[in-house]
Amino acid sequence: MDETAILLALGGIGLAALGSQWLAWRLRLPAILFLLLSGILAGPVLGVLDPQALFGPLLFPLTSLAVALILFEGSLTLHLSEWKEIGTVVRRMVTLGALVTWAVIALATHLLLGFAWDLALLFGSLTLVTGPTVIVPMLRVVRPRSSIANILRWEGIVIDPIGALLAVVVFSFIVSRDQGGWSQSLGTFASVIACGCLLGAFGGWAFGTVLRRHWLPEYLQNLAALAAVLGVFIGANLLVHESGLLAVTVMGMGLANMRGVDIKPILHFKENLSVLLISGLFILLAARLDLAALIALGPATLVLLAVIQFIARPLNVALCTLGSPLGWRERALLAWIAPRGIVAAAVSAIFALRLQQHGNDQAHLLVPLTFLVIIGTVVLQSATARPLARLLKVAEPAPAGFLIIGANPVAREIGKALQQLGSRVLLTDSSWENIRAARMDNLPTYFGNPTSQHADAHLDLVGLGHLLALSPSSEMNALACMRFRHDFPALRRFTLPSGAESRRTDKHRASDQVRGRPLGSPALSYPQFASKLSRGAEIRTTTLTTSFDWNAYRALNGDQAVLLLARDPRGWVHLASAEAPLKPEAGWSLVALVEEDAQAPERHGEEAKS
Repeated sequence: MDETAILLALGGIGLAALGSQWLAWRLRLPAILFLLLSGILAGPVLGVLDPQALFGPLLFPLTSLAVALILFEGSLTLHLSEWKEIGTVVRRMVTLGALVTWAVIALATHLLLGFAWDLALLFGSLTLVTGPTVIVPMLRVVRPRSSIANILRWEGIVIDPIGALLAVVVFSFIVSRDQGGWSQSLGTFASVIACGCLLGAFGGWAFGTVLRRHWLPEYLQNLAALAAVLGVFIGANLLVHESGLLAVTVMGMGLANMRGVDIKPILHFKENLSVLLISGLFILLAARLDLAALIALGPATLVLLAVIQFIARPLNVALCTLGSPLGWRERALLAWIAPRGIVAAAVSAIFALRLQQHGNDQAHLLVPLTFLVIIGTVVLQSATARPLARLLKVAEPAPAGFLIIGANPVAREIGKALQQLGSRVLLTDSSWENIRAARMDNLPTYFGNPTSQHADAHLDLVGLGHLLALSPSSEMNALACMRFRHDFPALRRFTLPSGAESRRTDKHRASDQVRGRPLGSPALSYPQFASKLSRGAEIRTTTLTTSFDWNAYRALNGDQAVLLLARDPRGWVHLASAEAPLKPEAGWSLVALVEEDAQAPERHGEEAKS
């Protein structure tokens, strides 16, 4: 290929990757679906992208390094300290359930497609992995009950590195078995396992020590992590062939569980890098698909997909939920949702290339068959999971609830008013006194810092669509708005500025994008709100009528009432802000902070103290 063709191909890959990720964000579907479809369209269908001609001998090494980085990033999420907290059902699903799924898929692949047992076992280990990158977008659309969502989310997080590790071990055994008799094969297999585990553990310990002792400046830590992963991967493969993937997986697990080592910056960098690698890699891999070979297998591939969807997954869930408090409706939805994702696609590609180099005749079918399972499960479950959840009556309503930062008196009063309107609320605070007072008021709470790592795993945001940053600390409010900016859009993030913040100039005040919109019309600061409450002001709910409309309400209360929010006749809650004034109509219920000397409007509308 000439230079112009190469540049056009690379630019096209980048444009297709960006378009696929954007489309997935807009439709709230797993990005892997659009990436694979883009690659198939550019490669086998239109023939405008030939990865082998584009990269030549670099394709195999680049794919290997990309898979190594993806596996390392996935293993960084496996914290052994959380093993006891994930629940009995999840522990069973990632152990007993994974083995059952592996056995069923391997048996079906062997019987239906005539795969050799070793390749069938490898395919089974590849396609038992779900992963958070496909589960989380689907949960946002399906919105199941928190009990179901937590199980599926934790299963995806934990099974990702475990499944990858199992696939690497099976692949290592296959490669070693092809190198001679059983004694030599077992010796080679033991060498792969030993080298991968030892070098990975040493690499994780050494790099963790560098981080813990601050031998590197912060701006070099991400570059050093990238170099360390590539170094361990290449070094392990040089010592014992095919041990590199196992080494980087063990290295990531070691770093994730090393005391005194903060891996958050590295994890964030690796997540961003994985998005880049995955986007480009999947388009390239899909462009190499041999659709003719897949079609030649006939309808047996669809039967295999049906076995995975209707036998392997339900059997997994049935065994792992025995004795659990889950009802049959929850179990049915769990048995339906299990889309395959990143690890299956990425690892199958590199294993297929390596097995082809070892002369395996069926290895070229591994990638198209894996991609068929990925596309089939993602498309089928994305299209049907939400209607099924509604049919089973285990779907949460639209995310209209409120995450409230703070459980102080101001936050509690607003939380009680929202509860009386029928909205779900969740108050978070690190002060036990505030949390205890909120629980005495029957308000749901999370005791802890909402921006902590523990909150990332345990804070249940299902059904919540608004953020109210009501802490007296402007720094905490800004931090919370930044932390949850991807969970709540800018128009649904509100705050009460602190007294000091309202007096600061733009030079010393956080930007509007960080702070959230000011709550209340007219806007109040947190000290002003708290002061009014202490002087006897109350949060009151008033329903407008045709005879007592919005103009009459304002004329009656004047400056003595600060409108906070309103609920329309359809049940939607609208928050008031001076930046976007509300225009309530008859039938709307207004919630306002009303001072004592305001006139009582009972004779005009329906009012209730919060």
